[in-house]
Amino acid sequence: MSCTGAASPAERPDALLDHPLLGRIGRTPLVRLARIPTRGLTVHAKLESANPGGSVKDRAARAIVVDAIKRGWLPARRLLDSTSGNTGIAYAMLGAALGFGVTLCLPASASAERKRILRAYGAEVIETDAGEGSDGALRVARELHRTHAERYAYVDQYGNEANPRAHEISTGPEILDQLGGRRPDVFVAGLGTSGTFVGVSRFLRLKSPDTLRVAVEPDDGLHGIEGLKHMATAIVPPIFEPELAHRREPVRTEDAYEMTRRLAREEGLLVGVSSGAALVATLRVAETTGASNAVVIFPDGGERYLSERFWDG
Repeated sequence: MSCTGAASPAERPDALLDHPLLGRIGRTPLVRLARIPTRGLTVHAKLESANPGGSVKDRAARAIVVDAIKRGWLPARRLLDSTSGNTGIAYAMLGAALGFGVTLCLPASASAERKRILRAYGAEVIETDAGEGSDGALRVARELHRTHAERYAYVDQYGNEANPRAHEISTGPEILDQLGGRRPDVFVAGLGTSGTFVGVSRFLRLKSPDTLRVAVEPDDGLHGIEGLKHMATAIVPPIFEPELAHRREPVRTEDAYEMTRRLAREEGLLVGVSSGAALVATLRVAETTGASNAVVIFPDGGERYLSERFWDG
């Protein structure tokens, strides 16, 4: 476990912000899917697994950590947050590199790979009730901060404005730049904290207002799509702006599993289940609207889910 103490000269906030790891986050590839989309439809996937921490959450974590350093919270205290895995991995990576302690509340149902990655980086992991999912982890983190406020810098990714802002100033502009200035007919992203969808949608609302903005969520509160929230039955993140979504597409867990397997076996893309869910929604929307091109966020890679049974389906 990383320990927190007085900052050395090399750990002063101004020095921490110059760490080269911060500059490696972002500028991920946008790749065209070759086999799964139907004739007449072009789908570009933003492969966020190319970030150093392996997921789209590196972007939000970087912004949140930089903000906490500027406020003087880090490295004086331990970073505390709840996570379903990916944001926690990004925090743990940054904590190891920049020299601050990290404590994470994580549902016990998170994949074994995610837990091992977190501990490999030296994070303290507090496993919470699997049945309560990410909401249960959130409640534990809030209580831990309430009772030990002097020890923890509770950064709350679900309510931290730095989360969507990171995507508004990086992910969104990257997409249009990589498309060579062309405007996508459809943009699709899943809803977890909602930071990715909200941030990119804010950007597109200004720069590509005709793009149909689609938010993806599981079709039921009892689902198996790690990283996504069923908003009707979950604690809704304060940063979520539902008015940004032209459409909200529910996806069945089984359909997400099947599409995730297809992406590996037909496109050579080993991605997580939330990516499969996002592509299911993308193809459905394109079929019903007649869209000819779409951009979809693939939040992470499949390596951290290989212990899950759905791969054998």
